[in-house]
Amino acid sequence: MSSQPNTAGIPAALMTELQEAAERAAQGVRDLDDMRRAAASMDRLREEIRRRHGLLDIAFPALHELRDAE
Repeated sequence: MSSQPNTAGIPAALMTELQEAAERAAQGVRDLDDMRRAAASMDRLREEIRRRHGLLDIAFPALHELRDAE
């Protein structure tokens, strides 16, 4: 069994950035500028998905289906 995660398809620069972010998080280091940039990026992506696909309401039906299966 390998202790290395499968990183196929993840660009090396992105993997380095993710590892550095994980290390900072593990140490409890919070960078407010990084947090603002991440929030802005997530907002842009959410808006892009909404423009392309409309409102994706998948959680509510999925939760009802799970609840009704019990």
